Formats: sequence, structure tokens, C-alpha cells
Amino acid sequence: MFPLTITTVTKQLFAGDVRSVTLPGVSGELTILKDHVPLITTLKKGAITVRSSGGGEESYPVERGILEVSRSGAVVLL
Repeated sequence: MFPLTITTVTKQLFAGDVRSVTLPGVSGELTILKDHVPLITTLKKGAITVRSSGGGEESYPVERGILEVSRSGAVVLL
């Protein structure tokens, strides 16, 4: 589990601990798991899929954005 935040300019869409998150990167789809190497990348149009520890999934549409993964978790700015 790792902390994930998904936010827009006007509101926070998601904040909590997740098992994984799959995002539409500009170079292709990527999945982030706990202890992923730090990175910053841009996102293209598609969907963000968040998977919780209980096996549930939530999906968020994205037109474009930025993903930052660090040792303290992941942040998505839309």
C-alpha cells in the first residue's frame, strides 16, 4: 500500500492508500506499485484506475495531467 492523491485545480478527487494505480502516460500505459522508482511524467487522455487493498477499483477520466512518484507516495495533478 502507498498513499495516492488525485487533484484538480478546483478539488481533490481522491486521497488514500492504494494497492496500485494505472495511468495513461504519454509513452504508454503505466502501473505504479508500492516502492516504485521515483519519476515524473505527463499523462494523456484516458482513465486512471485506482485499486484498493480490498480489491475494489475506482476510475477517473483524464484529459491531461502530470504524475509524480516519490518515496512518500504518488500525486496526480489534472
